[in-house]
Amino acid sequence: MPDTAAFCPNCGRAMQPAIQPVERVQGNVGGLPQTVAGALAYCTILPAIVFLLVEPYSKNRFVRFHSFQCIGLWLAALVFGAALRVAGFLLFFVPLLGHLVVLLLSMVVSLGFFVIWVVMIVKALQGEMLKLPVIGDFAQQQIAAI
Repeated sequence: MPDTAAFCPNCGRAMQPAIQPVERVQGNVGGLPQTVAGALAYCTILPAIVFLLVEPYSKNRFVRFHSFQCIGLWLAALVFGAALRVAGFLLFFVPLLGHLVVLLLSMVVSLGFFVIWVVMIVKALQGEMLKLPVIGDFAQQQIAAI
């Protein structure tokens, strides 16, 4: 049977695992487990900044990644908030429908950021480095610098 075969021709059993196992971190950094420090980075922007400045945490790849990703997520939320403010001002002149569209957009964007925030906290507590599409690439570049 060739090495590149995905399934056995006789029984149909998978020859290679279809899903690569997820790499999870373990251990402590400073006085906290790495997973807790990574999750704490998402609780407002202040712990993320502190973790990037304080010595034992700033050297840990897992904590640095989640800290940079948290800062990127907060910056994206600020940009979306500012765009919604501008859209609200422009749609203010459309009677009734403009207010409803802005309210609906604000609720959807807020709910989306809340869900992303909760997922990132849960993934950090599970010890995973889940990378968000654009923000995660930035965070990955920043941790590669150490």
